[in-house]
Amino acid sequence: MAALPATASAAAETCAAATGPYQRPMEEYLKRTVDGAQSPEDCAAIRTFQRSRSITPADGYANLVTYRTMTAVKARANPNAAGDCPQRSYRVTCVDLDRQLLWVQTGKNVVFDPVPIRTGRDNEETRTGWHAIYWRDRDHVSTIYNNAPMPYSQFFDGGQALHGRPDGLFDGGGSAGCVNLRLADAAALWDLLDTDDALYIWGTKPGTAD
Repeated sequence: MAALPATASAAAETCAAATGPYQRPMEEYLKRTVDGAQSPEDCAAIRTFQRSRSITPADGYANLVTYRTMTAVKARANPNAAGDCPQRSYRVTCVDLDRQLLWVQTGKNVVFDPVPIRTGRDNEETRTGWHAIYWRDRDHVSTIYNNAPMPYSQFFDGGQALHGRPDGLFDGGGSAGCVNLRLADAAALWDLLDTDDALYIWGTKPGTAD
């Protein structure tokens, strides 16, 4: 049996994660051969990306959090390239349900880079259209869902709010309609926005009905 090249051998020794559910889009983004099959080199490349974005575990497995993070990074150059979020002279928080991304823009200028989010699950979808922040509570606790913590809550429609999620952002498949963010992202958004700021929400969360 022929010996593996040194680079492949080293990768095999240190990175042996299985093929992940988001293998193909990660291969495409990382400019690997897009075949949907994990190789030691694919694993090492995915792991390097995970480490660069502080994703844990950084094991080279192409899971949902890795894919959503990649989507946000990929969108940074021009998150509104498709023109789905209306441009206004004032701040607009753009919530893209299709890609599960949030960013803030003033006119053409992005003032808060795109970050991954988790929105409403089937039958509890995040409501689309124009909204405005009407109440903010930094240390909010849910009165509906077993006193669940909702840090940096910024309510925009009924009980739906932008807020941080202390647990893993993508655990559980979907929210009850709120727009969940990682804690650091929710804190930064809290510092940027204020009451009466506009939100525009569009699209359909993958896995939910139209």
